[in-house]
Amino acid sequence: MGLTRTDLFTEEQNALAVAAKAFAHPARVAILEYLLKTNACINGDLVQELGLAQATISQHLRELKEIGLIRGTIDGVRINYCIDADRWKEVRNQFNAMFERFSDKNTCC
Repeated sequence: MGLTRTDLFTEEQNALAVAAKAFAHPARVAILEYLLKTNACINGDLVQELGLAQATISQHLRELKEIGLIRGTIDGVRINYCIDADRWKEVRNQFNAMFERFSDKNTCC
């Protein structure tokens, strides 16, 4: 697989693409929805809630954590995850800025 030519795009376009990738898998969307609903969780709760293997859940949590949408804190042998409020607002603003550029007064084709 070739490298993505991120240098051809603006910093904002690259940041939005990275954020969009986090929402590009239904398991990650389900994880985020569960975290929003519960406001915190334990990794084991996600296995029961989503019915996916622990390793699969961990992989998706790692990806969400890498872009900063979630945070995890160690509590004994468990890790409690939650939405990172500041990053969540930042990503929401990135998407909103793009969506707000649309004018329904545009004529298409």
